[in-house]
Amino acid sequence: MRKLSFILFGLLIVSANYAFAEDHAKVAIGHAKEAASASKPSDAVHHAGAALDHALAGSISEKGVTKAHLSAGAEELEKAIDQGNLGQLDLAVAHSNAALEHLNAAAEEKAKNKK
Repeated sequence: MRKLSFILFGLLIVSANYAFAEDHAKVAIGHAKEAASASKPSDAVHHAGAALDHALAGSISEKGVTKAHLSAGAEELEKAIDQGNLGQLDLAVAHSNAALEHLNAAAEEKAKNKK
């Protein structure tokens, strides 16, 4: 149920911000970095949730490899949130780092496609 809430919240953000040219991948990267360096499970959950919202928002408007990396990053962020909610900081951080790899790859792919 909580995952569904995050997904619906992400879709709400997309619909509200669709007209703005915000680079969701970059914002998601910033929050994923915060989640990966969190010292408390609650901080990891907070930042992973924010990163998840932006990763989902970005994946709606992207295609191909960029979309695949954003989706994979979102899956890792969901796992980070789950582990953080269980009080497992080490696992939440590990999933946040995995998400960060995918989000960075998505940003690189998007930059490459703009050229």
